[in-house]
Parts: sequence; C-alpha cells; structure tokens
Amino acid sequence: MLDFLGIIGAEYMPIVFIIIEIYLFFFQKKKNIAIFAFMNMLLALGINQVIGWFYYHNRPFVDGLGNTIVHHVAENSFPSDHSTFMFAIAIYLYLKFDNKILGEILLLLSLIGGLLRVFVGVHYPFDIAGSIFVSLIAFIIINKYEYKLQILNDFIIKTEEKNFKKI
Repeated sequence: MLDFLGIIGAEYMPIVFIIIEIYLFFFQKKKNIAIFAFMNMLLALGINQVIGWFYYHNRPFVDGLGNTIVHHVAENSFPSDHSTFMFAIAIYLYLKFDNKILGEILLLLSLIGGLLRVFVGVHYPFDIAGSIFVSLIAFIIINKYEYKLQILNDFIIKTEEKNFKKI
C-alpha cells in the first residue's frame, strides 16, 4: 500500500499543480498571477535543461542504490524536473499571491512530491534540493522582470478573453 501511494504521489502530484493553475486562471480570474507562476515554472525547467548540458548525475538505480519502484529512463537526475515543476509554481504563488495558505499547501505538496521521487528510487535528495534552488533562481529572475513581462501577460489575457467570448 505504501509503495502504491508513493508511486501515485511521485508520478502524479504535478497534476494537482496544473489543476490549481487552471482554477486560478479560469475560475478565480487570477489570470496575471497564474501566468507568472506558469512563466516561473517554464523558466525553471529551462534552467534545468541548461544545467543538464553541463552537469550529468546518475539516478540512484543506475548507481545500484535502493529499490526502484517505478520505471524510469536512465537519464540525468539533477535537478528533478517533477520537483522543479511543482516548486516553481509553489514558490511563486507563496511569495506573490495573496492567499498564503494555498502557497503553504503547495510548498508542502512540492516537498512531499520531491521526497516521494526519492522514495520510489528515481532521485537523490540532492536532486530535490537542486530543484528548490533552481525554482528560487527562476523566481528572482521573473520577479525582477515582471514589469517587462506584463506586456506578454496582457496579450495572453486579451487573446484568451477574445477567444472565449466566441464560445
């Protein structure tokens, strides 16, 4: 039962974050904050890719450590893309959204999701720590250039409103 719960949390926790983003954008009408959180996630995942060009770290199962509960390709493990996805959204919402409780819950879910990635044997704890660091770096960059990125947000919001009026 513990393995099953670990697999569900490790593999599917990011879906919770997608649902939150959709909810904020379409139902809470917090489009601006949802787009910036999404941008933060995209930038953080982009930083992960750049790190992967210069630094390679085996996954635990490649090093013969632990028991792997889920199948995963033997690719670079640092930093964890799943954890970066979750932490980037959670950090942005925690630091910029007026609902701190939601941010705290998402930070906790990010940590649980990251630790479950370790539990199922596809990441080291260091990979999760790297995800947190990358997500914070992305936040600093997005936060610094929000005023410039607002033009893109406005375009996305106007396009969405125009297209959904027709439906």
